[in-house]
Amino acid sequence: MTDQRISLALIGCGGIAQSHWGGIQSDAPNVHVTAAVDTDPERAQAMAQQTGARAFTSLREALAEGAFDAVDIMLPHDQHEAAAVACFEAGKHVVLEKPMAMTLDACQRIIDAATSAGTVFMVAEQSQYWPDAVKIQQMIDEGAIGEIITARAFFGGSVGSGWGSKPWRYELAKAGGGITIDGGAHWIRPLRMWLGEIDEVVAVTGRPLADMEGESLARALLRFQSGTVAVFDALRAGAFMGPGEEFRVTGTEGELLVEKGREGRVMLYTKEHPDGRFLLEKDAGRSASFGYELQDFALAVLEGKTLEAGPEYSLGELRTALAIYRSAETGQWEKVWD
Repeated sequence: MTDQRISLALIGCGGIAQSHWGGIQSDAPNVHVTAAVDTDPERAQAMAQQTGARAFTSLREALAEGAFDAVDIMLPHDQHEAAAVACFEAGKHVVLEKPMAMTLDACQRIIDAATSAGTVFMVAEQSQYWPDAVKIQQMIDEGAIGEIITARAFFGGSVGSGWGSKPWRYELAKAGGGITIDGGAHWIRPLRMWLGEIDEVVAVTGRPLADMEGESLARALLRFQSGTVAVFDALRAGAFMGPGEEFRVTGTEGELLVEKGREGRVMLYTKEHPDGRFLLEKDAGRSASFGYELQDFALAVLEGKTLEAGPEYSLGELRTALAIYRSAETGQWEKVWD
């Protein structure tokens, strides 16, 4: 592994930037932050002080005066296209928080700009690097539960957990949707890792959380190209939620379970382990996954490493979300890739 580092600008210094910075410190040794950009001068300056970087209050100013090879774009979804295209036109390598954009047309324009620039482009999806997702993939590949029969993913929490009173994610014009297009993508990606590509979906959505303009409830059946059917549930509502599971993968010889909650475990249930075999703590490494993905990006820039998941692959979560939205309107199965 090279001992070189890429110089990186953090574009957007909100909450997710803190997660990225934490991951860089712990698990991305080939990343050096040299610029912090935010339209809020106080946030830009605070991040600059944390990282030792130079603060900027506009992307245009940063691109003109900053010293960096790559950018990490962490802005509301409606700003992704303009920011990414500007960075590609400036010849920068780009890692862009998911979703790539809110529409497929916008995504294509970003991909075209990346192709023209000839620089590295990555869409950040940290669940690709979650240790529990990787461990389950390993167990499936080893045949620990036999042939997969079905699976379930649940994402969400009570109104009092996670997001604040009314973040930009609650605004349809900025987010492009509700819980599915945003946080739900982190639960769709592991299903794709384990079961293959999604062919079509049928879904219902609702808005039990009135402050969220997009859906705060989604219940969907996902039919994969293999014919396997999985369940995707997403919910942000209620004052309290009890224990449960984030993922359940059922096979002919057993089940893999990721327990819901901060103290959740990853468990294997088989005839040999009817009471469950502990595999790892769910949260062990999830925060570090931000560092894992940025290190992957850095090595792609420095060494030409193939990314664990390229930008075209990342369209799968967005396409799935858009198909869920169409199905909620039509009441029918909707194709994901057509």
